[in-house]
Formats: sequence, C-alpha cells, structure tokens
Amino acid sequence: MRLLKALIVVMMSLSLSTAIAAEKELNVGFIYVSPIGDAGWSYAHDQGRKALAEMPGVKTSYVEAVAEGPDSERVMLNMARKGYDVIFATSFGYMDPMLKVAKQFPKTKFMHCSGFKMADNMGNYFGRMYQARYLSGMVAGGMTKSKTIGYVAAFPIPEVIRGINAFTLGVQAVNPDAVVRVVWTKTWYDPATEKEAAKSLLDVGADVIAQHQDSPGPQEAAQEKGVYSIGYNSDMTAFAPKAHLTAPIWNWAPFYKSVIEQVQKGTWKAESVWPGMDTGIVDLAPFSAMVPKELQDKVMAAKADIIAGKNKVFVGPIKDQKGAVKIAEGVMAPDQDLLGMTWFVQGIVGTTE
Repeated sequence: MRLLKALIVVMMSLSLSTAIAAEKELNVGFIYVSPIGDAGWSYAHDQGRKALAEMPGVKTSYVEAVAEGPDSERVMLNMARKGYDVIFATSFGYMDPMLKVAKQFPKTKFMHCSGFKMADNMGNYFGRMYQARYLSGMVAGGMTKSKTIGYVAAFPIPEVIRGINAFTLGVQAVNPDAVVRVVWTKTWYDPATEKEAAKSLLDVGADVIAQHQDSPGPQEAAQEKGVYSIGYNSDMTAFAPKAHLTAPIWNWAPFYKSVIEQVQKGTWKAESVWPGMDTGIVDLAPFSAMVPKELQDKVMAAKADIIAGKNKVFVGPIKDQKGAVKIAEGVMAPDQDLLGMTWFVQGIVGTTE
C-alpha cells in the first residue's frame, strides 16, 4: 500500500513538473536597426513579432533604432542576462556582436538576419528577395519613358548588390535599352539623406525611383517630381499614391512562427535558412492602377515561373559592367556566389563602393 502511495506521489510530481514546463513562457527578443514606424525593414519584422505575440506561451519584446556595433552587443547582452530564450537580431552589422554574445550564453538561441556566421546556438536567415526585386524591375522597365531608372541604395554589401542586379535583370527582360543608375547613401535609415539621393537621380533624368532603404523618402521625392517609384519592405502606396507602382515586400510571420514552434517542440537547431517566394515570406505588393494590365500579366506570369522553379533569375549568360561573362550561358549561379556577390551586371551605372 505504501509503495502504491509512493508511486502515486511520484507520478503526480512528474505530471506537475511537465505541466509547469509546458506552461513556461518563451521570452523572445527582437533588435531593430531603425524605428518600427519606418514603414520599411524594421516595420516588416515587427509585424512578424506581433504574430508571435499571439501564440500561446510566447512573450515578445523589442528594442528599436539600435546602432550596429558595440551598442547592439550591449542590447543583446542585456536580453541574454535577463534570461531571454530566443533573440532575433535583424541587421547585417549585428552579426559579429551576436556571435560574441552567443558564445557567452550557450543555452540561449540566437538568430541573425542577413548574415552568414553561425555557432551551435546561433543560426542565420534571410529571404530570396532578389526574386521579388526581379519582378519589380520588370515593372520599372515597362514604365520608364526616359530609359533611366534611379536606385537609392544603402550599403555596398552582397545583399544590396544582389538585389540591384536582380532588379536590373528584370528591367532588361522588358526593356533591354534601359539603364539603372545607383547612388549609395551609406545608411539604412535616414529619410532626409535618402530623399536627397533620390532627387540627385531625378536630376539626371530618372523617371522611376527604386530603393533599398528603410524610409519612404525616395517615394516622396518621386511623387513631388511627378514620376514613378518602386518601394521596398512594405507596401508604401500611402506615402506616394501618385507615384508608387509596387514594391518587393516581406511577410516574416510564417518564418518567425516556424522558428518558435521548433523551439517549443525542442527540435530547433542552428542552420542557415534562405526561403523564397514559394513560401510567401517574399512577395510583390499589389500593383497600382497606373501599371497597365498587359504589364501586370507579364509580371505575374514571371512570378508563377519563379515560384515553380522555372525562372531562377541568375542564369547565364550574365555579364558584368565591363562586359566580362560572370555567369556562363545556361549556368545557374550557386547560392554561395549569390551570397558573396560583389559586382554589378551590365546595364548599371555606378560603382560597388
């Protein structure tokens, strides 16, 4: 009888322990390089965070406008010391600080967006945004009259260069004679600087403005000039309704939910993840009514081919600015080459510096 009672007590204790473990909230932290009200990069990530906050057993928080470098390390350390279970850092310059902190807190799970370094408890992730960039390039190429398209770009790193190249290939798919002029701002988020960069491109004849920036500044500059624009990160129509044609956009919710579900189930492992349009994480914003139906149909057909794997975007022959063949005819560039891309395709005016 005593043995039976003892077994019952043990079983009840185990059940209670299991219940407590199951009810333990996961604390998930996000670090953003710009304000979440930027309507761009950080805004898109924060929409994904909000989706996590609705999951049972998940508590989220964030710190916005965190500078890359030492300041980001301080924020990560603070989260790790407070016992956060998962930390997402969402800017390229957070990579080395995160790696340093991850080694100090082996029980915490770290995820870095847009980088390439890893550890046992640190993975990285991004999306094949170049696919949507290509489609938005088709729209720009179909709408330009001057055959000059301006591109306001943040930093000359592979992520940005790859996007500009894909955009240009899309332009050339519908308008082989058009050129893409690139201006670097050397900032992720500076509305005034981004707007001025767009104006400089408008001054040399660009009649479509695209961007790899976080603010809608370039969109506003285009509208003020009475020309077209291509946004980024989110649908920026509200900021320039008379100019905005479409935008390559992010939908991070499915990815973030997947990561947290893996953590909850105990199946998470550090890996490098690079999903594409077939997952819905990368997409194209709705077309403006200014985009002709014929062009819309052409772009949507290309989108279907990309999702089906029929259009890989970076398939040769592709030449660089000097005319040298960088990707041979019929060859699809491997991911490692795309992730390390440091050269511009033919048809781009500007430098990769």
